[in-house]
Amino acid sequence: MLLELTRNHTKIRKKMPTLSLILPLLLISTAFTLNTTAELLKSRKQNVKPSHLSKTSQEFRGRLKDSTKLESLQRSRLVLAGNTTIFSENRTFELGFFGTDDESKWYLGIWYASIATPTYVWVANRENPIKNLTSASVEITQDGKLALKEEDSRTIIWESDNLEKAIKARLLEQGNLVLYSSNGDKVWQSFDYPTDTWLPGMNLTADQWLTCWKSSNDPSPGKYSLRLMPLDYGEIALVYTSNDNNSTNIYWSTGNWTGNAFSGVPEMTVPYIYRFHFGNPFTPMASFGYTEVSLDNGLSPPLTRFQVDHTGQLKQFTWSPQSEYWNMFWSQPENLCRVYALCGNFGFCNAKLLSPCSCLMGFKPVDDVSWDAGDFSNGCRRQSGDVCGKNDGFEDAGVVSYEGAVVLSFTGTRSECEKTCIRNCSCIGLHYNERANLCKNLYGSLLNLRNLTSDSTLEEKLYLRVPGNNAEVKNKMKLVLLEAICGFLVILVIGVIVLLFLRRRRRIKKRRQEEEGVFPVTNLKVFSYKELHAATRGFSDKLGHGGFGAVFQGELSDSTLVAVKRLEKPGGGEKEFRAEVCTIGNIQHVNLVRLRGFCSENSHRLLVYDFMPNGPLSVYLKRDGKNLSWDARFRIAIGTARGIAYLHEECRNCIIHCDIKPENILLDEDFSAKVSDFGLAKLIGRDFSRVLATMRGTWGYVAPEWISGVAITTKADVYSYGMTLLELLGGRRNVEGPPSAGGGEGVGTEKWFFPPWAAREIIEGNVAAVVDVRLGNIYNTAEAQRAALVAVWCIQDDESIRPTMGMVVKMLEGVVEVTVPPPPKLLQALVSGESFHGVGVDSSSKVYNDDGGISDDNGQLSMNSKDSRSSV
Repeated sequence: MLLELTRNHTKIRKKMPTLSLILPLLLISTAFTLNTTAELLKSRKQNVKPSHLSKTSQEFRGRLKDSTKLESLQRSRLVLAGNTTIFSENRTFELGFFGTDDESKWYLGIWYASIATPTYVWVANRENPIKNLTSASVEITQDGKLALKEEDSRTIIWESDNLEKAIKARLLEQGNLVLYSSNGDKVWQSFDYPTDTWLPGMNLTADQWLTCWKSSNDPSPGKYSLRLMPLDYGEIALVYTSNDNNSTNIYWSTGNWTGNAFSGVPEMTVPYIYRFHFGNPFTPMASFGYTEVSLDNGLSPPLTRFQVDHTGQLKQFTWSPQSEYWNMFWSQPENLCRVYALCGNFGFCNAKLLSPCSCLMGFKPVDDVSWDAGDFSNGCRRQSGDVCGKNDGFEDAGVVSYEGAVVLSFTGTRSECEKTCIRNCSCIGLHYNERANLCKNLYGSLLNLRNLTSDSTLEEKLYLRVPGNNAEVKNKMKLVLLEAICGFLVILVIGVIVLLFLRRRRRIKKRRQEEEGVFPVTNLKVFSYKELHAATRGFSDKLGHGGFGAVFQGELSDSTLVAVKRLEKPGGGEKEFRAEVCTIGNIQHVNLVRLRGFCSENSHRLLVYDFMPNGPLSVYLKRDGKNLSWDARFRIAIGTARGIAYLHEECRNCIIHCDIKPENILLDEDFSAKVSDFGLAKLIGRDFSRVLATMRGTWGYVAPEWISGVAITTKADVYSYGMTLLELLGGRRNVEGPPSAGGGEGVGTEKWFFPPWAAREIIEGNVAAVVDVRLGNIYNTAEAQRAALVAVWCIQDDESIRPTMGMVVKMLEGVVEVTVPPPPKLLQALVSGESFHGVGVDSSSKVYNDDGGISDDNGQLSMNSKDSRSSV
């Protein structure tokens, strides 16, 4: 009908031009009437009244609007789908879909393509995973936005929020996903929407911050974030956010920006491979980021990243191509238990355990699945399932610290204190002071439960409310019944046990005969795991924890005290382990801790050493701790140097220690130095001058070539020895408060890196300013001068300038004259504000003299065979 009217209109228009304005109106009216009539007929068929016609039209228009995005997707361009991925230019990063443990949850993300270890740096749909990978796709819509959709449900899962239309997407080599307009302008980038990882080139602002994963296998947002703090905009902090987003708690901060570093992060003053930049600090437009500095040798800097872990710690990682492992150099807070509410309500924290959180007695995790995955935020609840009971009792939880509880104090007896708490279901525990008859009832929740430090003045025990005695009686009855059944079963199978025991004795005897044949030239004893478990009382008396494992004190059957080291994640099989132990067992020196025996049973790898009664050197380097005389210090310095020199130069196989520090220098009853943990690093043959070893050193003692990712030599141990010698000379650790005008430690909160200051004072001839003030004037000036200059020679950035450990011994003994060394590049960079670019593989410029000496551009190290004294 509309077509016929149009033809008639054309004919009439030729004859009557005045109708040209009226007929279009007539056409519109006719079309509207036909549409209304059709809707009316439809409503009658469906028994719908005409009064509802307007509502039906509104619903139709709503459905039309909702389908706009879907129609846009139908005309979009495909970027990737299913198992397909996109690589950056040099294949460093990869964009695609990944899943964790749950195959029904898939995420669009970016990860490192150049390494085998799955490491995800960005996730798009953190809160809305895709259920079916085969139906997932990423497309650029007709509106120019990047959209993630699922074909099964025909829904948009995630979409970019760019206002300007994009025509293409590209994954950059820095790990940044960028959308470009038709003019080539950048209209959106993933760096503006970070998740839990901070990459070089990415900035933190007032609106951009890092948020951790909920657990190790759940990318959804957790409760911990790294933010640029508002108001002042001059510091960065780790923040805990509650579930309802109504409250936040700051549990670590960098301190204010000082112009080139944050006051609470002294490590930033060590310019290794990072260059930090802070634009518009102390303003709402503040932006903080970092980039990597190219190395002097022309090599690309190593892969690096900062990450807010799901446990609430900020960690800095660098990838080691040699070991194919992410090395963690720095983390905050250092004590994991200082992360706010890490273990949730009624959760107890112990940072020394592999799993830091546990529930108190009478409690169990609220969510077992999340708890096993490392998400402890839901905390613990009573095992009985009820909130409280009239028969509840109180369990001694010890002297602990906590937060979150409301304290109500009053005077009364212990009985009144308990009864008052029992009558109120909100009461969760109490403190009671018998001397003052003071009761403190606790209400609410208990967060950050942990043992107090030894220097705490609070001595009140926490008595936690637990289910009553009825449950305890039932448990005891069950235990008695179980013991009776077990006793009956033991009687029945006692004959089988005897047979198994006899067979096991024969196997042990045969195995010992084989083991004695493996070690024909050593005096090492082969211990069983049961022997060492009994000697250490179940590994209960922990002496310390090093880079290779924990150390426990033990007592053998002949009352000999020993130190038992339990190795963590030992490499190689049993044969390789025995071969390496055989090598270590043949190493005997007065300044090395003696290996008495070992255990290699199933997966257990343990080493048994002589016990050192005076402990590690680190105990004596505290300003308020025990003091050592100058004679003892100088003997320790020479003894340590002799031990390391023996490992480097006198063993059949040259051994690089890789972890020289005060904690690995032990003192016997005469305060003689004994180097420990030697031989546990990678052994190298004497024919090789370098080894690509796993980076095992401790931050503050590692040589610059470690950080630069190049191969190392024995000179890495020399650098670590120099740092340790400075600490021994000054009686302090590397990072402490700055010295005050009176010679003591500063009272400010800003930390201070000791070695650069000490090196400058020593080079300028002011050795007395570096020597420990606790010694007063009671020390040998010549020996102190010699030791100080040796320390600065050892910490030279160019490894070719550093002396060997054999030469260090001669310099300390006075056989070789020690001259003033050149300032290390590290010191020059800190003083001038320049950036230190690392150390190359071939940075040496040394020249061998005709008389056997070694010289270079910065200083010389010569030794004349004709004279009894040499110069440095």
